[in-house]
Amino acid sequence: MNFLFGLAKPFLMGLDPEKAHGATIAALRLMPTRAPLVDDQRLAVDAFGLRFPNPVGMAAGFDKHGEAADALLGMGFGFTEVGTITPRPQPGNPKPRLFRLADDLGVINRFGFNSEGHAAVHKRLAARKPAGVVGVNVGANKDAGDRAADYVAGINAFADVASYFTINISSPNTPGLRDLQQAAALDDLLGRVLEARDAATEHHGRKPILLKIAPDLTEGDLDDIVRVSRARGIDGMIVSNTTIERPSTLRSPQAREAGGLSGKPLFPLATKVLAQSWLRVEKQFPIVGAGGIDSAETAFAKIEAGASLVQLYSAMVYLGPALVTDIKRGLPALLAKGGYGRVADAVGVRAADWASGKVSATRFG
Repeated sequence: MNFLFGLAKPFLMGLDPEKAHGATIAALRLMPTRAPLVDDQRLAVDAFGLRFPNPVGMAAGFDKHGEAADALLGMGFGFTEVGTITPRPQPGNPKPRLFRLADDLGVINRFGFNSEGHAAVHKRLAARKPAGVVGVNVGANKDAGDRAADYVAGINAFADVASYFTINISSPNTPGLRDLQQAAALDDLLGRVLEARDAATEHHGRKPILLKIAPDLTEGDLDDIVRVSRARGIDGMIVSNTTIERPSTLRSPQAREAGGLSGKPLFPLATKVLAQSWLRVEKQFPIVGAGGIDSAETAFAKIEAGASLVQLYSAMVYLGPALVTDIKRGLPALLAKGGYGRVADAVGVRAADWASGKVSATRFG
């Protein structure tokens, strides 16, 4: 895979970003399924009632339609997340809607939940052998009159094939979606989603419910989100989605495009919000750290800031599949250097420093 990526990278970088992504998914679909190599036992993580062979996951947004789950697990990811999936098919926002910020190692997207819909994606997931941890990220159609009902429909549609669910209310590319992060709306949404999950448990087993939040929150907003999430008893959070902020350090000409910014420029903000979340959660449930991971060092920083698991996506555009292996090779040495026997021992040990700004993200290059 790494050799092939090296050959294909100049071609892919010459394509429109969305076409390059489509070509990558097509190539992964053609790959023969292979079992991943056995990971270092120090990397194993138990979270949400699930066992992860390593903490490195593929974030939602890469495999939107459930076409490459087994190929990604075969590449060495400890888990992968499909979606975001809406009940009915929808095209998303007009093209162009994906932009490389090559000078900043970042990406801006404004896809707007382009989805083939529940039926098509479920058919693919039901056809695969149930191996590995595959989460399902659910969302609402743009024209939904009752958005909470769309999330409930996602639980009902995928309860038989999902290892866990992510409730995505933090994309900046669907108008009004982030309003669901407000306390009253969130309480209603989570209550309905958890009721649907509990009703499906008898037939399909209990599936963890994770909430994915934005990094563009005031501390008061974050207080409300964590308070409601703890009161409702969700299983975990993902921190964070893309940001609508544009750091002054951005150099790429595409930096002013509308949409959500991800990749290296997101790392400082997402990691600070992760740490702030971990301190508020008070170990009531685990957190998945996402946003700007491009090395073993940045993955380890997320863990020390409060992440039990991590997810990446944008850095793969520039670094390719070797990144997964590099992170997994580097983490044991970082654990040993810190005196930790396993990933769980390091979770949150520097959360207070990250939350207060004492840790500077500039040391990560």
